[in-house]
Amino acid sequence: MATLLMAIMIILLLLGFPMMIPLIVASVVGFVMMFDGFGQMGTFIQQMMAGIRPASLIAVPMFILAADIMTRGQSADRLINMVMAFIGHIKGGLAISTATSCTLFGAVSGSTQATVVAVGSPLRPKMLKAGYSDSFTLALIINASDIAFLIPPSIGMIIYGVVSKTSIAELFIAGIGPGLLILVMFSLYCLYYAHKNNVPTEPKASWSERFTASRRALWPLFFPVIIVGGIYGGIFSPTEAAAVCVLYAFLLEFVVFRSLKLPQLYQIAKSTGMITAVVFILVAVGNGFSWILSFAQVPQAILESVGVNDAGPIGVMVAISIAFFIACMFVDPIVVILVLTPIFAPAIAATGLDPVLVGVLITLQVAIGSATPPFGCDIFTAIAIFKRPYMEVIRGTPPFIFMLVTAAGLIIAFPDIALFLRDLAFPAE
Repeated sequence: MATLLMAIMIILLLLGFPMMIPLIVASVVGFVMMFDGFGQMGTFIQQMMAGIRPASLIAVPMFILAADIMTRGQSADRLINMVMAFIGHIKGGLAISTATSCTLFGAVSGSTQATVVAVGSPLRPKMLKAGYSDSFTLALIINASDIAFLIPPSIGMIIYGVVSKTSIAELFIAGIGPGLLILVMFSLYCLYYAHKNNVPTEPKASWSERFTASRRALWPLFFPVIIVGGIYGGIFSPTEAAAVCVLYAFLLEFVVFRSLKLPQLYQIAKSTGMITAVVFILVAVGNGFSWILSFAQVPQAILESVGVNDAGPIGVMVAISIAFFIACMFVDPIVVILVLTPIFAPAIAATGLDPVLVGVLITLQVAIGSATPPFGCDIFTAIAIFKRPYMEVIRGTPPFIFMLVTAAGLIIAFPDIALFLRDLAFPAE
């Protein structure tokens, strides 16, 4: 049955249907096959509603709304200008600034696609003018945006935390180490690329210009302070942090910077509502689809057929990495988390793996797959935003994918990369 359902999803995807349609059709077909008709469809609807019932999911639309406000306002530009003022003049500095800006905006938005738009739109023209090839520039933007999935707040981690019943606060802080590791790896590659291709440097900013840029970026820099400091200071929960983030974004862009007008709030809210509706439909149907697979004992059959049940912790983590990486090359990341996490749950529990470590690894693999051909969602975001052909967007991605896969290998080999900060913030009693 699993093979038939996956075939239905792939065929409908290839025919151009949005992700929610293949998932709904496959779920309904699976239900009809199991229960011989539509008589008990109410049970399936109950499972769908259970998927969107957890209160933690309230954080998702609020982080989306905050990111939308900041993307349309000045926060992203101010962060970018600050980074450029300090490192834009070194060899490869503009490329490193792009990667660093993606990291900073990721700590504000939690969305890879919002980061592609907010950072890529102003910096891509600058990189092209400075002498970087478009294929390198596009690859850097879409892959550096993956760091947004690891640096808190992360929408992917919220979804994983809800599905696996893992602490979202612990997931958030565990993603910081891997996110910074990837930023360092990307920065070193940018240095190598700039020296190899003799890319000219930018003019060095004066200390006065740096001070001005830092002062202008001070308010946006409070976003990660509010989120991380508020959560780990015990002031509020991750969901409450999302609400505070929206309020802060509104005050910043509408009152302090005055970059937006109240009439624009309607369009921002409408955009957030549409994105949230898609996300929640995917979450609801994904939960129903996972229930169907679990009821039919598909996870047990899959794990037994590939030998994961007999593997140790390292083997399970490698299998998880491969499965999530490949799946996200074809399917929306949220759907992959919803469908595959329950499949691997028995093996994770049997081997005693830390669910926070697994969550970081899954989030990283989902992020990698989001920027990997053939159907990585960030690729199509870049195509839509920058109006470039598919082959040009993916041409420069292999080195970045190699670095991301290497980072995943390092996390498997050295779990403290992810767990060190978590253990400091949440010491075992």
